[in-house]
Amino acid sequence: MSNDDLTINIVNVTGDSYCISADDGDKVYEKIIMGFENNRKVVLSFLNVEMLTTAFLNTSIGRLYEHYSEEDVKANLEVRDIATDDKVSLKRVVDTAKLYYQDGKEALEESIQKIMEE
Repeated sequence: MSNDDLTINIVNVTGDSYCISADDGDKVYEKIIMGFENNRKVVLSFLNVEMLTTAFLNTSIGRLYEHYSEEDVKANLEVRDIATDDKVSLKRVVDTAKLYYQDGKEALEESIQKIMEE
């Protein structure tokens, strides 16, 4: 970690160890964007987070893929101190966001339709 890194402690931003609301996700998203706009690598710390929902992850991290490429997000965002189960949820959110924002809404709807037909 360099001195230019911006470390965001999720619990400090949300004021709660239960990260379940999209509104709290928005608060974290705004902090991440601030770091990106100032050309800083952002380190997200999930230290002391007891509960994490996909609604929170969608608004805090998933939305990044609307404005940034996968390469930009990978190069500029690091996630730390996240529980194994939450890593799985984060991967699912990221995969869905990439499909939605980069391949378009139609591709996501086609994917959902295929799943529904199985």
